[in-house]
This record gives sequence, C-alpha cells and structure tokens, in this order.
Amino acid sequence: MQSQTVQHITECFVKPQYVTEESKQPYYLMPLELCMLSWHYIQEGLLFETPQVVNRADFMNDLLDRLKYSLSLTLVQYYPLAGRLVTKKQENDSSYLIFVDCVNSPGAKFIHAKIDMTASDILSARYEPLIVRSFFDHKTSVSYDGCTKPLVSIQVTKLNDGVFIGCSMNHAIADGVVFWRFWNTLSEIFQTDEKDKQNERPPVNLKRWSSEERGPLVDFPITFQDGFVTNIDVPEGISLRKFHFSEDSVAKLKAKANSECNTTVISSFQSLIAHLWRSITKARRLPSDQIVSCNPAVNIRPRMIPPLPADCFGCMAGAATARTTAGELLEKSLGWAAWQLHQAIVSYTDTSVREFTDEWLRTPSIVDITKLFAPNEMNIGGSSWFDVYGNEFGMGKALTILSGGWLKFEGNGSIETYPGREGGRSVEFGVCLAASDMAALESDEEFMAFVS
Repeated sequence: MQSQTVQHITECFVKPQYVTEESKQPYYLMPLELCMLSWHYIQEGLLFETPQVVNRADFMNDLLDRLKYSLSLTLVQYYPLAGRLVTKKQENDSSYLIFVDCVNSPGAKFIHAKIDMTASDILSARYEPLIVRSFFDHKTSVSYDGCTKPLVSIQVTKLNDGVFIGCSMNHAIADGVVFWRFWNTLSEIFQTDEKDKQNERPPVNLKRWSSEERGPLVDFPITFQDGFVTNIDVPEGISLRKFHFSEDSVAKLKAKANSECNTTVISSFQSLIAHLWRSITKARRLPSDQIVSCNPAVNIRPRMIPPLPADCFGCMAGAATARTTAGELLEKSLGWAAWQLHQAIVSYTDTSVREFTDEWLRTPSIVDITKLFAPNEMNIGGSSWFDVYGNEFGMGKALTILSGGWLKFEGNGSIETYPGREGGRSVEFGVCLAASDMAALESDEEFMAFVS
C-alpha cells in the first residue's frame, strides 16, 4: 500500500449563497437534540473512481469549484448547518440556553486534501483501513464542540485514481435522515448545474417540536456541565468490516424468522439485526447469565401523533432496546430474537417520546457518551432506506460508502446499516468489533452462510 498520510492542500469556509430573513433568528435546540451534545459528529462519505481525463488537475479544480458552489446553494435551505452553537447564560440563574447562531459564523468548512494511494487499496482491504478516519474533519469531535467548530465540514480527498467526498455533521442538530437528505440536495444541485434551479425546491421544514404541555422550547434552558465532553479516537485492537447480505439472503432470513414465530409482521431489518445480534453475542463468548441488549435507532417523525413531516429538520432519532441474557438469546431461535426486536421497535411510540422529553426537562443533564453504553450492547445506526448511491458528482455511481471514527470505542458493538450498492433489498452492515470477536464472527459458518 502507498503512503499513509493525508495532506491538506487548501481549506476555506462556505457561506449560504444568500441570506434569508429566517436564518437571522436563533435556531434553538430541542430536548431531544440537547441530549446529543456529547455524541460524535456523523461521519460518512462516498468513494468515487475518477473518469479518464486528459488533464486531472483541471478536472479536480472544476469538481472543487462546482462542489463549493453547490454547497453554498444547499446551505440556503440548510442554513442552521452554516452556523455555530452558542451558550447563553440566563440572568440570575446558573443555567444556559444553547442555540445555533447563523449570523456570526464563517460558514461550513471545505477541505481539499490528497493521499498517495488507490481506490483498490481501500476496496481490496478485508478491514477498513485506519487511514480512512483521516478522510474526515472532526475525527474526535463531539457535538458540543460546535461552539467553536463548523457544524458541517466537507473534505474532498484526491486519491491516485479516485476521489473521496467525506461529510462530518453535528449530531445534535441532525440525524441520519437529515444527513442523507443534505447529501441528496447537494448532489441534485451539482447535477442540475442551473443557477435558478434551487428556487424550485420546497424549503426544508425547520419547525421545532416540543411537548404541548411545556410551551416554547426557548423557556427551557439546560443545566450546563463541563464534564460531558470526551474526545476519543478509535482505540487499538478494533476491526471494522462490511458484511453484505443479498436480496435473496434477506428474504430467507425474514421468512425463517416469521415462520418460527408463526407471524408475518417481522420485517427484513428486524430479521437481519436478530441474526447479527445472536452471531455477535456468540462470537463474544459471554457467560450465559450476562445481560445483553440490542439498540436499533428509530426515526421518531412517523411515530408522533400527528406524524411530523418526513423532511423535518433536526435530530429526531431515538433508540429502541431489546434485552435478555446471552444464554437465552443463543438457546432460543432467530425468530424469537427477531420478535423481541419487533416488540421493542413497535413499542417506541409518541407516548415514549413525550415521556422521555418530559422526564429530561424535569432533570436535564448531558452524559459523557463513553459512559452511556454497556460493554455488551449492540448499537444499530443508519438505514437501508437512505438514498446513498443516488448521490453523484460527475464521476458516476460511488464505489462504496466509508465511515469515520464516530461511535467506535472499546467494548461497544457499533453497527451501521447501508443499502447494498446493487440496489433492490440488499443490505450492507459496517460492523465494528474487538479484533478477537471479529475473528470469531468470521469463523461462524452459520453467520457467514448468509453473507455474500
């Protein structure tokens, strides 16, 4: 493999192409978002193969110029991402308000970088190379760092035969839904290449949500704590590998889970996650009485009454929890595990969200993220429904998606869900485990029989 150093060539800031009246007002964080201030920035990006061109320098310069212009138009709609977090102390009180200031900010960060390696160096590696972490800005930042750092950064890294476009986005004001809608808008504007096209797009829904009993969010400052900010990098001994499940494998697992439970309501996702949960628990070789849990992320927008708009901006993510012992999980069937996950997910309702919000407002706090997860949990993020491979920037369809170092720390089973590159109902999981556990998982014939 070639040199393992990413060299930053240029850095600049990009502001919205024009300022709207709405963007001049403070953008207040909701309780669901304030809870996320200790979470790492979302870090995902796409690897492209560069076309055969006569002058690569001209190609890159054109790509960078068009990306920056497209970003400036995208930020008109997604203007909170061009701001900075601000903490404002309440008079005669020890508490603070936290909001996004979209006026006094240099904007989003844009980085041009290069590395002496090829796309095949990455694609042929069994495990995602650690150098990929350096393809992202905010490698170890948490959301509260948005007080001094950009809320979104785009890093364009030139490889010998490809380009990686990485995006880091503050998790306190955006979840996976917003993250990929932002990408979709950026890609659409890039591909239209028409200056007036942005006016035809409906504006992003920026309406704030709160429990009706509590009134305006601005009335609810949180208690500020210095102790919740922990900046960590990916520790030694951690392996990240993608496991691909074809449409046929997905269908077989779903049919098996539903048949074992004599039902038809268990979804493909629940069946796949159950398969992973059982297999990873087995690979960890845990005592039979050890408590294990699986925590899939859920989008709360459609769960609220009335439902929130699908394009509602913000961090509208929660986590359902299925919990049992390692012994029971492995003794019982795939269908049993899938049913536990199904019940946990369908039980995450409007009532759950409101109860959590009201309880948090009674005793507001922000917890160090490294203390939130038990060692034997399995945390599931992402979605196979996100439009990932529809994002193109003049280089055709992306070769693969890669993630940064966010939420990858020792003892925590972190799994990111992606759509398969070939489309259909294929699914890919980025699995992060201790190296010994990963080796055991790869040796599990029952697990690997469904992997393609």
